[in-house]
Amino acid sequence: MRAERKPKIVVLGGGTGMPILLRGLKHFPIDLSTIVTVADDGGSTGRLRKDIETPAPGDIRNVIAALANVDDELLDLFQHRFPLERENIDHAIGNIVLVAMGSLTGSFYEAVQRLSKLLRVEGNIYPIVNESVTLHAEMEDGTVVTGESKIPLNGKKIERVFHTPNNIEPVPEVIQTIKEADLVVIAPGSLYTSILPNLIVSGIASAISETAAEIVYVCNIMTQNGETNDYCASDHVRAIYRHIGDNTIDSIIVNDGEITDVKLLQAYAKENSYVVTNDERSLKELGLHVIKESLVDESTNMIRHNTKQLANILYDLAQNNIVSRG
Repeated sequence: MRAERKPKIVVLGGGTGMPILLRGLKHFPIDLSTIVTVADDGGSTGRLRKDIETPAPGDIRNVIAALANVDDELLDLFQHRFPLERENIDHAIGNIVLVAMGSLTGSFYEAVQRLSKLLRVEGNIYPIVNESVTLHAEMEDGTVVTGESKIPLNGKKIERVFHTPNNIEPVPEVIQTIKEADLVVIAPGSLYTSILPNLIVSGIASAISETAAEIVYVCNIMTQNGETNDYCASDHVRAIYRHIGDNTIDSIIVNDGEITDVKLLQAYAKENSYVVTNDERSLKELGLHVIKESLVDESTNMIRHNTKQLANILYDLAQNNIVSRG
């Protein structure tokens, strides 16, 4: 049975995993909204944030590019990087455009909305907050590391992450969008530096608890050195629960397909990155509905989710939730 209206799907995240997921979802008949972290402080984004007090534009730029409906030539220009030798940084044109538009409008949020219109974006894009924030991590030994880009380099196990200022509020549309959703998707990505920075913002955990939407977490295929070393799938979930409370996720999507490219796995191993173990029994003990599918995109030279397969699963989940709620 199919729903009579477009399902409302909300995706939270950042980093490289989120745009991959969105490229598949944008082709479905859905009401799509994305909520994106703005705590990045590395590379081009970091340099711009050092010079100008602004939310981080990098993850937002990549989401705009993923959802844009413009000629490839314009999209290539938006994503183009050019080097500044004195700074040893490759600046992304899109980052500069976002910051410039924010300066013209007086609001980073408004800059995102205007660029979304100019690039004919499919769906709504919301920065999680409309101000500059800094991400910190408290390690298992009690030490604190400041800066999103520095956290994975510390070599210690992460206990929790938090922002300063510590009283930041999400943009107004974010809470209402989550509450009205049929499906809320926690996208794959860096657990502590791309996913959790959204979830820990004031009011987000409460909105997730109150919404009638199904909450689904798309688990990473590979561990990430400095963040999730030796993590199995349930460890990812427990980290989320430590930050926003138990039983806040309904379902988890895990890759059940074999990665046969030995050389590719060896390349990841050199970066201390390995396949995430899907400990299904522990996931079910956490009360999760476990969705297992072969989700690896074998057409690339990196280990990534197959965007079409993942989008199909998410669309069906959203449809089913509408029908089950009547």
